[in-house]
Amino acid sequence: MHHRIRWSVAIAMVLPLLLTACWGGSGAEESASGPATVEEIEGTDLSRITLTARAAERLDIQTRAVEKNGSGKVIPYSAVFYSPTGETWAYISPKPLTFVRETIVVDRIDGDRAFLTKGPSPGTKVVTVGVAELFGAESGLGQ
Repeated sequence: MHHRIRWSVAIAMVLPLLLTACWGGSGAEESASGPATVEEIEGTDLSRITLTARAAERLDIQTRAVEKNGSGKVIPYSAVFYSPTGETWAYISPKPLTFVRETIVVDRIDGDRAFLTKGPSPGTKVVTVGVAELFGAESGLGQ
């Protein structure tokens, strides 16, 4: 667990550099509002992140559908993000280029798969590549 927390902290420390590299440069699509728009979701402590197509391409954002496994759910382990305080969550993609953080409860990890007792419904897309960058956008790191 401490190893995962250290990785989360390390990611948070280098994230501003990654975001600058990934989102640097110019583009007509990004000049007016930037590569990401972050909106608070009323009544929650969550935000909705909307990326431009170019930003999603630069970050190589990738998703996979949540699978059903008996009474539980399975997601790629790469979709699991650990907060510095040990909470676990994943970013879901309710529609193209839009992402929202959702709390998950991990029952166990088996190889590259995380078995959940709580999380998004089967079929929901979860982000597997670009999770740290979405966290940086949501939390304001790199701005």
